[in-house]
Amino acid sequence: MFTGRANCPYYAKAELLADYLQTNLPDFRVHKITQHPDKWEQWLRDICETNGWEHRHSPIIWRELLDRGGKGQLLGGLNDFLEYAQQYYGITSMMLSEEMLDIAEENLQAHLEIVKEDEEIKSLIKPMQIWITGASVPICYHLIPLLANGEVFGITTEISIHLLDTDQFKEILHGVVMEAEDMAFPLLRSISEHTELDQAFIDADVIIVLDDVLLNLEVQSLENYIREVSEICQVYAPLIEKNAKSEVKVVSSGKTFANLKATMLRTYGPSIRPENIIAVATSWESAAKAMLARKLNTNTAGVKDVIVWGNITGSNYIDLSHAKLYGYDCAIRGPPHFQRPLLNMIYDSEWIHSELLSAQSTLSSRVSRCAAMLPAHAVATALRYWYHGSPEEIISLGILSEGQFCIPEGIICSMPVRFQNGNWEVVTELEISETTREVLERLSHELVQEKLVGLKEINEIHPYEAE
Repeated sequence: MFTGRANCPYYAKAELLADYLQTNLPDFRVHKITQHPDKWEQWLRDICETNGWEHRHSPIIWRELLDRGGKGQLLGGLNDFLEYAQQYYGITSMMLSEEMLDIAEENLQAHLEIVKEDEEIKSLIKPMQIWITGASVPICYHLIPLLANGEVFGITTEISIHLLDTDQFKEILHGVVMEAEDMAFPLLRSISEHTELDQAFIDADVIIVLDDVLLNLEVQSLENYIREVSEICQVYAPLIEKNAKSEVKVVSSGKTFANLKATMLRTYGPSIRPENIIAVATSWESAAKAMLARKLNTNTAGVKDVIVWGNITGSNYIDLSHAKLYGYDCAIRGPPHFQRPLLNMIYDSEWIHSELLSAQSTLSSRVSRCAAMLPAHAVATALRYWYHGSPEEIISLGILSEGQFCIPEGIICSMPVRFQNGNWEVVTELEISETTREVLERLSHELVQEKLVGLKEINEIHPYEAE
């Protein structure tokens, strides 16, 4: 038995010698375990701890005497194996360093291909686990068919959906489960309801957080509502860390505090990959595109690069300075890739302000009053882009700021991104105007204050836990 890092030249030399011995000696058998470089150190520690061995380098080689039972007998590393082969069989390896490096590179590529094939096979056997919190809300009802029809995760990917909410909504969850089962989606392996938190998020691949608080500032203060959201996230985050898969993707949506939920999940779940926690801004983006298309009497698909900055379900800013118009029916025509700056085609600046940009705009009213279809479609669209890449255009997404566009670090803020190869990246090459910069400064300040209020409320209630 021997194992080592896939890209280790010493492992490559030992492997070639072992293969030679197995080919030429009738009773010599070799079992090889190739490890990815990122997993090697942990694997080595585990095997040494299990067997009581002391070994720190790649490869590690041992004998297993099948006819005697018991644990294996440690031989050591490459030099120990060479000495063993020379002493017992009079055979050694004369492989040069350059050959060792070439084979090590081949080993790594072969290992990566095998791992990829295994993952693809497993994905066909084991369904993707999708958890939806606050699942009694109408958004979830509209979201389930979008997730189960194959367009989001792929037409060969089966999914299992887990609906999580409090016990008072158990009947609603039960009704949703029965209706989804009766629809007989080919890719929906199972759907289940959950009201107990201790088993929440087990093996989750994707978690969609829809929990909302019903804002009524005449009943209680904004600070109290922020506290409610923070408390929910303080419960969810450790469970996600404990039960979900290490690469779990967490999507914050709903009608209230989308940014804050994502920020608090990151704050109380520090081991969750920060790039895997997002807040969905697609509702505002698509609604703005639709309104612009109606104004210009054109196809919505031709309106691109509309940016939503700031607090998605709070104070945000619709930025049209980079927006483009494709396929517009006017005096100047061009090929399909021909585009024109959208602002050049709308001469009514008063309409832009009153309908799109002001806090009391028609757009704000339409988005805030939408029942469920629009936010459900927004979540499904963001997930589809995440898994399959986005079109050649800018997408707005609430992500953890690292200081881009002078936005303070540590808050979830909507900004322009592109999706590609299962990841997103911020479109940092955009030039923003002084007006946009001033608006961003104000919006960022509001997000920072919202986060500080959430942390303050939690600290006052659970001072020791918060530390």
